[in-house]
Amino acid sequence: MGEHDRGHRTHRPWSARRIPAALVASVILVAAVAALFDVVAVRAGRPAAAWRRHLADELATRPLDDVWVLTGTAVAAALGIWLIVLALTPGLRHWLPLRSPAPGLRACLDRDGAADLLRDAAMRVPGVSTARVRVRRHRVKARADVRFRDPQQVKDDLTAVLDEERDQLAVARPPRIVVRVRQRTD
Repeated sequence: MGEHDRGHRTHRPWSARRIPAALVASVILVAAVAALFDVVAVRAGRPAAAWRRHLADELATRPLDDVWVLTGTAVAAALGIWLIVLALTPGLRHWLPLRSPAPGLRACLDRDGAADLLRDAAMRVPGVSTARVRVRRHRVKARADVRFRDPQQVKDDLTAVLDEERDQLAVARPPRIVVRVRQRTD
């Protein structure tokens, strides 16, 4: 970590959450328009809509321990908790934040792109015939098949190459690298 990285922290960007917000806004808009239309109709001298009378009767006569009341309450609570979690978490977990030279500057790297770069670096190690790399937030798992050379030497070389390539990615919180190799003789 350089001298310019110490003054600020880099965080994962927040997702816009457009679909849940649009769905909730649409449901609330439809319910509000229907209720407002019915209230205006009642104020104009017409009788209340059948759905509103039925809903008022049901809410007034059903006991609180009724299965449908409890189910509706549970669904509403689950949706509310889900929306609160969406609002309080950053999302975009598929992106790795990169170190930035200035506090206002942000950059991210896609995990699949990072995995491709690390896999290409692993394939340059002598003795590796195939390599699979998975990048997570805190760990990089690399698996390699060795056709020739001592598997321990290949593992050491592979770990060194992947460490160097990971450092070149400039990820804000570099993930730990776990390397597994197996000897292939077929």
